[in-house]
Amino acid sequence: MNTKKTTGRRIGGIFALLIALVWVFPVYWMINSSFLSSATLAQLTPTWVPFGGTFNNYKTVMDPSSGFTSSLQMSVTITLLSLLFCIVFAFLGALAISRFKFRGRKSFVVAIIVIQMLPAEAMFIAQYKMISSLGLLNTVVGISIIYIATVIPFTLWMLRGFVAGVPADLEEAAMVDGCTRFGAFMRVTFPLLAPGLVASGVYAFIQVWNEFALASVLLTDESSRTLPLWLRRLSEFSNVGGYPNWGEVMAGSVLVAVPVIIFFLIVQGRMTQGMVGGAVKG
Repeated sequence: MNTKKTTGRRIGGIFALLIALVWVFPVYWMINSSFLSSATLAQLTPTWVPFGGTFNNYKTVMDPSSGFTSSLQMSVTITLLSLLFCIVFAFLGALAISRFKFRGRKSFVVAIIVIQMLPAEAMFIAQYKMISSLGLLNTVVGISIIYIATVIPFTLWMLRGFVAGVPADLEEAAMVDGCTRFGAFMRVTFPLLAPGLVASGVYAFIQVWNEFALASVLLTDESSRTLPLWLRRLSEFSNVGGYPNWGEVMAGSVLVAVPVIIFFLIVQGRMTQGMVGGAVKG
């Protein structure tokens, strides 16, 4: 029996490794291609390792004339602003529907689910007219308002599960020991919700950072491009002979992906922590 289990685990491990390689290969190929020239990439024989590669692609896309710096600043500002308000509003909403009973609570929950079912493209015209009427087209505030409203429903639904998973008895026990309701929440419940806040924040960050369709509608000015819009413009600007300069496009893609990787590495420790591990003694 032990031999069969060991064999099964090895087969499962090999299968998981193959899946991981398939998942990682596009990332590797993007990084590999970013160090190769257009002539090398145009060859029929693929270059698997960029020996003798060059940093010229990165120098070109990071040149001030390419607009990378301004687009990076635009994306960082929009993402941080949207992330802050999204987490705050979604967290308060999750507390309300998980901890309190009020009239219209079920209807509110149903509305959250229905909103998530609506295709984003169906609301583009209404969103454009609303932001245009407010005079907020091509502005950080305008696009951030729409991003916050777009990301909040699912983020709230995620946080609701985390809040509901923390027993209310913990707060009540702290209140019996002399804490106020707010003090019990901040000292007992809030630390246990940290993994949920981080997980929801990662989702919101990725959604806003990589969003392209809505940004292309609301940010039409060349001076107010986010990084996804800048990357599309780069593929058009580097077009030579009817084909994009794929080395520059891959270098730009790597630069767009780096902040997401850095953010994930910073918060991944919190994501792996248990929610209520050690909170209740047996």
